[in-house]
Amino acid sequence: MKLFSVDRYQVQQLMTWFSHEAALKNWAGPNFRYPFTDTSFTEDLKLDDLISYSLITNEGELAGFGQCYRRNDKCHLGRLVIAPAFRGKKCLSGRFVNQKVSHVLIALLSESGYQHLGIENRPGNLSLFVLSHNLPALNLYLHLGFVEAQYPEPIGLDDCLYLVK
Repeated sequence: MKLFSVDRYQVQQLMTWFSHEAALKNWAGPNFRYPFTDTSFTEDLKLDDLISYSLITNEGELAGFGQCYRRNDKCHLGRLVIAPAFRGKKCLSGRFVNQKVSHVLIALLSESGYQHLGIENRPGNLSLFVLSHNLPALNLYLHLGFVEAQYPEPIGLDDCLYLVK
């Protein structure tokens, strides 16, 4: 599996992964418009402002999506999602054989983020937000070594946790 810059076709595939507003808001946050159009979805992704990647399998399938940017001098991960067909699945070959696809996305996205943002890969320099009721995501992040931390200012979103690794 490898990361590639997001293309228009992949954005259209990504749009099919969210069939109701709650799922979209859990993933993208409260400012993402729903119902969405091709235009609003692309605008709300902020593809011109954020480093955005598609996780592509060795067979060329879109397995995941994620973004990263500098926030509070950390590599901050956002809008992490695994394609429905790949959730809970493991990689069957390559560098990440037998690792869950979600783990691969976070590993590759953080590696790329550190490099592109010029942030040192050391403990405490990786962060993300997660809604406390999104238990699959929260449990994944805790399993990967993220811990809850105090955000330096009000987050402004109920049930939102700030995690750092």
